[in-house]
Amino acid sequence: MSSRVREIVTSLSLRAPQAESLRILDEAFSALRPADAEELAAKLARLREKLSGVEDFERAFPSLCFALATGVGKTRLMGAFIAYLFLEHDLRNFFVLAPNLTIYKKLIADFTPGTPKYVFRGLECFATNYPRLITGDNYEDRPLHDLELISTDIVVNVFNISKFNARAGDIRKMRRLSEILGESYFDYLAGLPDLVILMDEAHRYRGDASMKAIEELKPLLGLELTATPQIEGAKGAVRFKNIAFDYPLHQAMHDKLVKEPAVATRENFDRGMLDIHLEHLKLADGVRVHEHTKAQLEIYGRQHGVPVVKPFMLVIASDTAHADRIVSHIASDDFYRGYYKNRVIQVHSGQKGAERDEVVERLLAVENPLEPTEIVVHVNMLKEGWDVTNLFTIVPLRAADSKTLVEQSIGRGLRLPYGQRVGVAAVDRLTIIAHERFDDIVNAAKEQKFEFQRLQLEDVPPPAKLVTSVATVEAILGLTPVPSAPTLGQPAQAGASSSGESASARATLEILQSRGRQGAAPILGSITAPETQLAITAAVAQELKKSTRYSRAAYEPRAAPAPGARGHEGL
Repeated sequence: MSSRVREIVTSLSLRAPQAESLRILDEAFSALRPADAEELAAKLARLREKLSGVEDFERAFPSLCFALATGVGKTRLMGAFIAYLFLEHDLRNFFVLAPNLTIYKKLIADFTPGTPKYVFRGLECFATNYPRLITGDNYEDRPLHDLELISTDIVVNVFNISKFNARAGDIRKMRRLSEILGESYFDYLAGLPDLVILMDEAHRYRGDASMKAIEELKPLLGLELTATPQIEGAKGAVRFKNIAFDYPLHQAMHDKLVKEPAVATRENFDRGMLDIHLEHLKLADGVRVHEHTKAQLEIYGRQHGVPVVKPFMLVIASDTAHADRIVSHIASDDFYRGYYKNRVIQVHSGQKGAERDEVVERLLAVENPLEPTEIVVHVNMLKEGWDVTNLFTIVPLRAADSKTLVEQSIGRGLRLPYGQRVGVAAVDRLTIIAHERFDDIVNAAKEQKFEFQRLQLEDVPPPAKLVTSVATVEAILGLTPVPSAPTLGQPAQAGASSSGESASARATLEILQSRGRQGAAPILGSITAPETQLAITAAVAQELKKSTRYSRAAYEPRAAPAPGARGHEGL
């Protein structure tokens, strides 16, 4: 491993498979700058000797695929690739391609400085001079096209593949002459001598007509990232021929870089029940697991002094009509007394315009404890690229190939909320409510070289009730904690105080404790004295003026403590 690779691995706290991917790029890059077709063939032959998985680039330009299991950190690896090519080879123009709107918006957030999963966090070279971000929404803005870059500038373009669909107007718009540039933005990109394309979910671009436009950009290099390096053909799956590194799901599970998947059912499950009854049973059992997990996450967060993770449950529907029925049932008063009425959202391809944008925004915010969503019902929309860390329960309610279910659906829930396993079963586990699919899913997992935990739902206890002892003064001031996870079937109980009252009470308690440490009227009897009350009131008012401690930033996740282990940021 070169010193440059070691520097980036350390700065970005890369995991072992990410570090190995970067090492391979470092080793192979010399073979990826051909002068002509004859030289390219010779260099490709040498590359095959180094990397057994690379038989052909499969594109009109040199392109390597890095196949990393879902949850290992492909987006973070993109940041490492860009940093390496800039720092070591002085490449400055990068084009990141997204396969759909959800992933496109997620990538924009990940490449925006100051966001929770910023891909360059930790790199000193970008600490103050951030890479310039251009997107499919702002590429026509004049300020972005001051092309006289200073020596440390790089440009990261993030575009949705739909911009390159020949049937849409977007590609024609990109090809139109720009008065600012004196050429179209497409031609400007195609004329860059150091353009590198990074393809997220690379299996989505094989055989797509829109990729012909991408090849017209004539990039210097292509870097493909996917968890499934294959495409489905008439005769079955066809594996990529340009795989530089392969790190499959079973290896990630063995190395404990993802959650441990479990398949759950009931011991005396009645296989003869009506479909509607089975559906309602699976939803109810999913909520049972969800609420148990929610309580365990809160207990863990409080005990270890880390932010409490808000879990959610994913329900897989067969079509939009089916999804409508599921959402209506979950939002009804008959389903746990209506507790989930405003905590469920539906995602499907038929959503357009403002409705689609609102759903996408809620999906992107689902990790935020302040966002209310606890159940997401989807129809074939969230199979890939949605990298949340707080999905713990999956309820499949559609007939699907078990192998596909295992590969794609559980991939959404394998990411660890604290970056590493913490040793608490409910926190480290992803549960699929299987029932009638139990054996099929278990066997499909074995075919892919890993096994599920087997969970009997009768063994899942009801959610724990959180009890916190408080001092007498805290109780008097109304600072008794209110559990965030309600008892199953019970509506959440509102706290006695508003947020403003709670802040005042907390400040009052701190002033009293401070006076006690200073020997000034620590006992309740002295508080009733008028002069003491005036002094405390003035001190509390002063404290509230300068207080900024209850900002939203307090909810950003940080790594869980682990002796001898280094936290992993921004998966």
